[in-house]
Amino acid sequence: MRRVIVIAVAGASLAGCSSFSLDAFKPTPPTVQVQLDSVPPGADARTSLGPGCKTPCSVAVTAPDSGFSVTYTLNKFQPATVPVQVIHLPGDFSTPASTTIDPNPVVAELQPASPPPRAAGKMAKPKKPKPPKGTAAAPAGSPFPEPAAAPSR
Repeated sequence: MRRVIVIAVAGASLAGCSSFSLDAFKPTPPTVQVQLDSVPPGADARTSLGPGCKTPCSVAVTAPDSGFSVTYTLNKFQPATVPVQVIHLPGDFSTPASTTIDPNPVVAELQPASPPPRAAGKMAKPKKPKPPKGTAAAPAGSPFPEPAAAPSR
């Protein structure tokens, strides 16, 4: 009977180990503050990680293992995207691990959008039609045209 109990306890303990994972010992990714600014101010800034705001502002992001980007948009200006690097510094016995963002603050200088192309010149006024070459124009002082000369015989 003792063997059956030992086998049952050992089986139950091994079943618990099958759900055990080393991911439980991994630290959660750190959250860092990123300062966002633009020239001119008032642009909508959105990170590729999700959070965004209207500049100047700061957002808290969970630092990924690799970099991310920030896209700035503003009416009448061309959009701009700035790449951001995430630098993980491992700690040692005397200092804790740290994560930094480069650049911080993230600043974008937005360029004005080019205006739509304009016409080459002003709209030309329509020209007055010229009288046909075969007829004579009436003199300026006479409201009626002179009769044409009768053919001679």
